[in-house]
Amino acid sequence: MGRLYNRMKMDLELKNYSPKTIACYLNCMVDFVRHYGRSPDEMGEKEIRGYLHYLIKDKKLSQSSINQAYSAMKFFYERTMGREWNAIKIPRVKSQKRLPVVLAREEVQSILRSTGNLKHRVILRTIYSGGLRAGEATHLKVCDIDSSRMMIHVRGGKGNRDRYTLLAERTLDILRKYWKAYRPSSWLFPGRDPNKPISVSSIQRVFKVSLCRAGIKKNASLHSLRHSFATHLLKSGTDLYYIQRFLGHRSAKTTCIYLHITGKHLGKIKSPLDLLDTNL
Repeated sequence: MGRLYNRMKMDLELKNYSPKTIACYLNCMVDFVRHYGRSPDEMGEKEIRGYLHYLIKDKKLSQSSINQAYSAMKFFYERTMGREWNAIKIPRVKSQKRLPVVLAREEVQSILRSTGNLKHRVILRTIYSGGLRAGEATHLKVCDIDSSRMMIHVRGGKGNRDRYTLLAERTLDILRKYWKAYRPSSWLFPGRDPNKPISVSSIQRVFKVSLCRAGIKKNASLHSLRHSFATHLLKSGTDLYYIQRFLGHRSAKTTCIYLHITGKHLGKIKSPLDLLDTNL
């Protein structure tokens, strides 16, 4: 893409997109250009529609991957090229609403007990303690643990937004043991190279091993700890507003999915028929 690549990169940076999103969008556009072997300014609706159809039918990509490609092309043609984007002629793939996999409290406890390595156990505890995304946990710094307020400072979360979330007392206790054993200086959980954080893929492998050791058959992932955090808070009576803030959701609509999981308050709702005159 050359010149247009640099223009799009600048536009993304001016919009304050996260480095991860910028890299993803640029890669999506590079793949689009390579598919046709033509400059993107020479292409339009016909090529975009054809490429999205190719990703769905031939590549059989996941819904999230297709939506990333869609968003990247939409940003490029709308923002960088200044063209009108026709959402009717270029429809976004219809989302499939699936409920996330949630672990019971006993299952979370079993996973943590099955994680023998102190560092790995502390990372999983920290993720569950604050409902963190994997990347947020691996990029924590020592100074992000606010023991005086019992909070975790999450910097540059999804959407490049900062927030505070919960720090459990038990997590703080084991974090102190971990700090005495490992003495991290900058990154709270450094990788083999102390100047870099531990990788997300490493923690994902740790979780899968612990899940297997715990004998849990659910199709759970590391992200299930985050879902479990939200679900368990909701079941314990925490207001959805606070859960939204802890998770860093921009919209309450995203957080409301946990109402479907718990069925909270559904049993207390009366049918309108029960409110009618009993003599009817």
